[in-house]
Amino acid sequence: MEAGHPQALGFHARLLARHGRGDEAFDLLRPHVQDWSIAAALTDVADSAGRDDEAAALLAAQIPDEHRCDDPWCCRGLDPDMAIGLLATIRERQGRIDDAIALLRTRDSNSLNNQDQLADLLVRQGRTEELHAYAATEPFGHAARRLAELLEERGDVAGAIAVYRQAGDASICPGNVAVDLAQLLSRHGLVEEAVEVMRALADAPGGAEDWIVHVLCTLYADQGRPQDGLAYLDALKARRGHEEWELFWIRLPLMAACDRVDEAVEEAMAHPEGDTSHTVSHVARLLAGAGRLEEAAATLARHSPANSHELAGYLIDLGRVEQAVVVLQQHRPKPPPPSSGPWHDKPPF
Repeated sequence: MEAGHPQALGFHARLLARHGRGDEAFDLLRPHVQDWSIAAALTDVADSAGRDDEAAALLAAQIPDEHRCDDPWCCRGLDPDMAIGLLATIRERQGRIDDAIALLRTRDSNSLNNQDQLADLLVRQGRTEELHAYAATEPFGHAARRLAELLEERGDVAGAIAVYRQAGDASICPGNVAVDLAQLLSRHGLVEEAVEVMRALADAPGGAEDWIVHVLCTLYADQGRPQDGLAYLDALKARRGHEEWELFWIRLPLMAACDRVDEAVEEAMAHPEGDTSHTVSHVARLLAGAGRLEEAAATLARHSPANSHELAGYLIDLGRVEQAVVVLQQHRPKPPPPSSGPWHDKPPF
């Protein structure tokens, strides 16, 4: 931790708690609760240590009465919204469900990492009517997704579809909602309807973003229609007069599905970005998909250590485990010096 890895203390404390030393773990973490990763660990450790009330008091002290962050860089360390979320976790654990819900409703947003804490809580507690009401107002569509997942689990596919269609009209992220709807339709054999949803989104002004086009082309491929995906990409390229890499790579697995692996590899390597680590990663996947693992490994080896994890995976598949270990040991990410501040490798950074 002194070397600039604050998360190390969290990992150590969780290890202690798993082996019956919860009080010791809690006491180690307590002085550092202003760090978000430490606060999260403290919330977990408090359960096994039987010190939920103490943890709740520490977290409540980190929540100012008036201030709420208006951008991700406002507060360093443990920001108020995260403190509220952790405190709500403890209140739910204590059975104080109404208090937990009330706390979460004071946050600027309950959406983090594509999840919504309030929606998840309402599902766990069986408060479906409140979830319906929340999904109708939550702007990102995450609560709508959670509601639709719940309805799908209960066999109400039509209800889940209706939730997505209603949310798409009101969400500030209609693309995300449309993708969720398309994936739901596809799971239940309504693939043509899923394609229609994605085509409408991609054909709308400004809608042909790379991730949208990728979902559309994946649906075509899953239907056994890779030619239709290629035709769409060709038409899009003709309209724009060019095809940037973000769209070009999408055509590679479609070509492979048409038994054109060698052609796809040749076009990828001839692309202006062909001699880069991200391009050879796509090329290696094409070769591996065709059962040509030796060629895949050789392609990645030319750009090692940038693709060391993928290269090691192929080497393991080839039975060359010791060589894979050597590849991984040659490339270990190094944190910045402690003077540059705490080092986090998981969001929120």
